[in-house]
Amino acid sequence: MADLQDELHTTAEVGGLEGPAAAPRAVPELRTDEAAAASGTLERAHAFLATQPVADGYSGLPWALRHLPWYDLELGESAVDTDVPRLREGHVGALFWSLHLPEGLAGDRAIGATLEQLDLVKTVVQVHPEGLRLAHSAGQITDARNCGRVAVVLGPAGAAALGDSLGILRALHSLGLRLLTLSGTSWASSTGLTRFGEEVVRELNRLGVLPDLSGASDATIHRTLAVSKAPVVFTRSAARTLRPHPSNLPDDVLAELGVAHGLCLVPLTAEQTGPSVRDVADHLDHIRAVAGPECVGLSGTYDSGTAHPQDLPDASCYPHLIAELFDRGWPESDLALLTWGNVQRVLRSADFTARAAQQRREPSTAKIAALDS
Repeated sequence: MADLQDELHTTAEVGGLEGPAAAPRAVPELRTDEAAAASGTLERAHAFLATQPVADGYSGLPWALRHLPWYDLELGESAVDTDVPRLREGHVGALFWSLHLPEGLAGDRAIGATLEQLDLVKTVVQVHPEGLRLAHSAGQITDARNCGRVAVVLGPAGAAALGDSLGILRALHSLGLRLLTLSGTSWASSTGLTRFGEEVVRELNRLGVLPDLSGASDATIHRTLAVSKAPVVFTRSAARTLRPHPSNLPDDVLAELGVAHGLCLVPLTAEQTGPSVRDVADHLDHIRAVAGPECVGLSGTYDSGTAHPQDLPDASCYPHLIAELFDRGWPESDLALLTWGNVQRVLRSADFTARAAQQRREPSTAKIAALDS
């Protein structure tokens, strides 16, 4: 545990054994004006997050837990970045648990592994009832928060989990899936969406499953934005202008996302956003300026095998980021959208779109062989 690993440091040096006694050293001021201001800002961040918690858009915890012989998320688990005590310390109110699989799994293996991931998540939530609660809608997320639980939302899953079948998509949705990543398949590739891919997007809209476009090709992104009637989400994307990572978004896509009222969830990873909390804040500033405050959110990306910026090593550290944004002059209204409001909005929009679409469309029976032959 972290508290058993901390070292105690003395604040005075031991004098020599010989010679005259050294004059007393001046003790530096333990609380400078700058330190006092930083402490006050951090306290303000904690107070703010107590009422506007974080909806974290991506956690790799399910796959990480598969490799542990035993764990207890309720008491604390040092083998992972996320557990209930750290979620509460970080004021996380909702967490999207990724169902992504390692590269190389496709076909029946991908379908089976995704179902195993779903089963694992439900088991984990069931054995941690005091800290976690499954949620399938914005209303259920709010209910879980009001009951003092962290809402667990299922997704994103990889498109390979569908096995090119809309029936499997509906089955996954009935099990709770809320986001699907549109990449890595023949119908959502570097050339964009095929006719079957467009039908997948329409069925996602009918079901209320959000399209996730992080890692998708530019052609897929632009076509999905044109086809989808519900907001799209980028679960792990920052600003390419500031850091040229392939999953980060150029300004023209960010502007298009703002027009479409989508959502870009900025990952807290050193690779995509930089090595410090200030670098993460720079990306949030830029996306807010280009896409608008209604289109930016947070994605911890913890337990996904990536390095994290300094001061943001695990799920407990969100107050440090919010304190940095307070120092930059972010108004509380924009911060409330960033942490909680924008995720709630896109989930509610997806549900509204689904109710409208279900009055117009029957479940699609389209086959990839018929549409993409």
